[in-house]
Parts: sequence; structure tokens; C-alpha cells
Amino acid sequence: MELGSVVGVVLVLLGTIVALILKGLSPMYLFSIPAAIMIVIVCATGATMLSFKMKDTTGVFKAIMKVFLPGAEIDKADGIRTIVDFAGKARRDGILALEAEIGKVEEPFLKKGLQMAIDGVDPEAVEEVLRTDIKAMKARHKIGSDWCMTMGVFSPTFGIIGAVFGLIATMSHLNDVKLLAQGISAAFVATFWGVFMANGLMLPFSNKLKRYSGDETQYREMLLEGVLAIQAGKNPRVVEETLLSYLPPADREGFSSGGA
Repeated sequence: MELGSVVGVVLVLLGTIVALILKGLSPMYLFSIPAAIMIVIVCATGATMLSFKMKDTTGVFKAIMKVFLPGAEIDKADGIRTIVDFAGKARRDGILALEAEIGKVEEPFLKKGLQMAIDGVDPEAVEEVLRTDIKAMKARHKIGSDWCMTMGVFSPTFGIIGAVFGLIATMSHLNDVKLLAQGISAAFVATFWGVFMANGLMLPFSNKLKRYSGDETQYREMLLEGVLAIQAGKNPRVVEETLLSYLPPADREGFSSGGA
């Protein structure tokens, strides 16, 4: 479970509920106008689906779950150790000596790159294949983040439409001050749901997915650089110093003192 996502959602909900109570309103009042919730959630979802293919929508729920359950954290330091170790063996015994070690590699992207290098594929071709892989991955990730962002754009608009509908209905009660006040209050519930869905959930989801994609992209670019360095027969120490730039300064010192 990603702690930042959980804490973020809790703070959004807590801030909203406490603010309502301080204003003398019951949080349940927001759920007492089903039409407001329907026009925001249903219509915004429909408009978003209209903007994407069906398979994009069915896959976005898995992407949203990744906001809270991202899986195993990327370990760049471990990747660097693996590459530096392979660089040493390739420089000492030749790159073909890695054939016996490649089965131990769990990262598919790194394994693909190393296998092509062992097979004698030109470095330019290796780089092209791996960069195409990275580009395709970024395109897949972009669908989920764009879907959430689009939902975040549409939600406030339908919230305003819901408020307009509420105000139109309220105009029929101009002679009843009490009903008029209740109608105006209820009309703005739709506006709340639209803004809340956008800024409290969907846009943050989009930003989080972009962050995950950026981290994985940087990790794969690091592995790509490592594969090309191994293929070029570079000194393991030079490879290590080059790849350490992908780590935060604090982690670099720890790696240097206990690394490969």
C-alpha cells in the first residue's frame, strides 16, 4: 500500500468533512441530492469514455488501483550492482561469458538488452529496440493518466450543469422563500461534487500515475545505458560512476561504501 496515496485521500476526506461540520452542515447532506451525484459521476464518466476507446476505460481501473498498490518499489541501487557486476565479468572474460549468468536476471527489460548484446547485435540496434520499448511503455502509461485527467476536466463542468438544472427547478418556487432557499442550496451540491471529484481525486490520480511512469522510464533508461556500457566493454568503475548519477546524493554515498 502506497502511504502517500492513503494519507492524501484521508486528508482530503477529513478536511472536507470537518469543514462541513464547522459550517454547521451534516456530511450526509451531500448525499441527499442523488441527482447532483448522478449528473457529475455518470455524465463525466460518459464524456470521458466518449473520449477514449472502450479498452482504455476497462483498463483504467487497474491503473487507478496502482495509485494505492503500485507493487514492488523500483530498486535502482540493485540494478546498478547487477550491471556493474556484469560489466566486470564481460571485461574480464568477454561478453559471451554472460550467457551463463543471464538466467539469473529477473528484470525483463535488462534481460532483453543483455541477450541482444550477447548475441552480437549492433549497439545502435540494441539502443533502438530498447528505446522503442521505453516509448511504448510510456504510451501505455499515458492512457491511464490521461483518462483520469480528462475525467477531472469534465467533472466541474457537469457540476455547473447540475447547478444550472437545480436553479432552473428552483425558479418554480419563487413564491415560497423556504423552498427557494432549499433549492438554491441543493443546486450547489452538484458544483461541489464536480470540483471535489476533479481536485480531490481524479487530477491527483493522474499526477500520481505520471510520477510512477516517470520513475519507471528513468529506471529503464538507466538499464539501457548500462547495457550499452557493457557492450562497449567499459571499465566497471566508470560504469558505476555513470549510473550512480541516477541515485539521489544520499544514496550514492551509501552505495559507494557498500557497493560492488
